[in-house]
Amino acid sequence: MLTIPYGKQQITQADIDAVVAVLTSTNLTQGPKVPEFERAVASFCQANHAIAVNSGTSALHIACLSLGLNQGDIVWTSPFSFVASANCALYCGAKVDFVDVELSSGNMDMKALATKLASAKQINQLPKIIIPVHYAGQPCDLASLYQLSQQYGFKIIEDASHALGACYQDKPIGHGQYSDITIFSFHPVKNITCGEGGMALTQCPEIAKKLRMYSSHGITKTDCVNEIHGDWYYEQQLLGFNYRMTDLQAALGCSQMQRLPEFIARRKAIANRYQKVLPKSIGRLTNDPIGESAHHLFPIQIAANKRKHVFDGMRKAGIIVQLHYINIARQPYYQGLGFDPINYPNTETLSQTSFSLPLYVDLTEAQQDFVVATLLELLADD
Repeated sequence: MLTIPYGKQQITQADIDAVVAVLTSTNLTQGPKVPEFERAVASFCQANHAIAVNSGTSALHIACLSLGLNQGDIVWTSPFSFVASANCALYCGAKVDFVDVELSSGNMDMKALATKLASAKQINQLPKIIIPVHYAGQPCDLASLYQLSQQYGFKIIEDASHALGACYQDKPIGHGQYSDITIFSFHPVKNITCGEGGMALTQCPEIAKKLRMYSSHGITKTDCVNEIHGDWYYEQQLLGFNYRMTDLQAALGCSQMQRLPEFIARRKAIANRYQKVLPKSIGRLTNDPIGESAHHLFPIQIAANKRKHVFDGMRKAGIIVQLHYINIARQPYYQGLGFDPINYPNTETLSQTSFSLPLYVDLTEAQQDFVVATLLELLADD
């Protein structure tokens, strides 16, 4: 039986040739392809600086460190995301808390955030960093978030793992008009892939320097404290990590970036076709008119008491639907930290009613029709 995954990379001969060229070169790890890939993403996103790393999770971690996150500091993020959005704060010894999302978009609710900030100020528990998540590729309300940051003094890291190719107010996500750092993921189900990989973008040269040092053992060969005796000299100035991307990964990324506009257009066409053929009784996210989604996912919502039957039936038919996401506050680890999932009711509702339909570049109309027909048949079961 042919399976239809919820997401899948497209690999062409050009991608293969790009990787083979590195394999037959002298640079498998740190060579010319990493900076070339960084320049390509930075140019596409209109950012001054881009630092490639080995995963989106690593990008989140060094983003927090580069903004000075320390033990006792506080980070707020969305509970309707993958756990990495919250774990990055804990890696730094900071505390984490959540802001509920909008039912309509799955993105952080700015009204709920404003209320929570006002309360936190009264008890001197304001966050140092807020990490909004552009859920499914749809940008959140960055302008409102930035306005609140000016009022309350927090930094902003955009978790744009889903959103390479999205736009907000006619600027590409990654531009950083309303944030300090934006991070991307290049996992195989994302809009482009490096196999695994991530990137952190910023407009600030000081932040960029820290990002690069934290990604590579805390080492630098410029702006050294001691006297430089030769080209061999380097200094460890921070406690960093081995989060570097390889030239093999970057070669695939460079090749994939050439097709990113084509990928986004195709994803948009598939999403629009779902919107057209699915009945209105099936819930789905609404797109904000001030932002253009990257269409990483196509989540739907159905009645909670029908979801398991439909989910299991779709997978039995070879359609590998997926849940995005379980409320982070429902995870046993986070419940052990004292979080109660019922404190985030919109996230709970979406977590209990949602799953994502297949959406990837090579999905055919016939496959999409089969997905929709199977879904409707299962929903019609008593």
